[in-house]
Amino acid sequence: MLEVYDLSVEYRGVSALSHISFVVHQGSLIGLIGPNGAGKSTLFKAILNLVPHSSGVITFAGQPASRQRIAYVPQRSQIDWDYPITVQNVVLMSRTIHAGWLRGYTKQSHHLVQQALERVEMWHLRDRPISQLSGGQQQRVFLARALAQQPDLFLLDEPFNGVDKKTESILLAIYQELRSAGKTILISCHEWADALQIYDQLLLLNHSLIACGSPEVVLQPENMMRAYGIGQERHYWHNHRNSINFC
Repeated sequence: MLEVYDLSVEYRGVSALSHISFVVHQGSLIGLIGPNGAGKSTLFKAILNLVPHSSGVITFAGQPASRQRIAYVPQRSQIDWDYPITVQNVVLMSRTIHAGWLRGYTKQSHHLVQQALERVEMWHLRDRPISQLSGGQQQRVFLARALAQQPDLFLLDEPFNGVDKKTESILLAIYQELRSAGKTILISCHEWADALQIYDQLLLLNHSLIACGSPEVVLQPENMMRAYGIGQERHYWHNHRNSINFC
């Protein structure tokens, strides 16, 4: 399981995350929600130890979180899509964490890359530069890279943002397969209403952890008001009050 205890992160004296604690169990599909600027991407980077912690402990399976066991797919806006590299080589890069930078790729690595690209229906475009792909295709390539790494924990930052229906369907099917295989998937998302019912658990974040639990528990008006503010909360419930069933 992933355990985060009393995590705080500061940038130049400004608090980005404040005293966050939660537990994510193996084989869970978790949705990370909250307004823009709430610290969702920062939380992912903190788990990966890419940003310094002012306090807190993060463990995975009882050990300090290891990059080898965690795959991270950042937001598309954070990736240089003009970099001259092909689809296949993007996915091959995931294998360096196992082989090292100075060693060649094994037959097994090439086989895993082919399997991953076939699963996301991108093998036929393996020699195409990533700059020539659509947004949905680019997202599938980076999911393939994560799959080829063979991690136990997936951190996916807004994977549904700007993708087509075909890509969305492929992603959702793969997430369910990963969960059934005992993998843990943590997804930062902006979806609402019934779309959030696919998750086993939601984390509602706005610099601190507002709520954690099932969608029915987290998506209560008082929690949404604390996270989004009364104006946005009213707008949310006006648009979605008939599409969520609460216990």
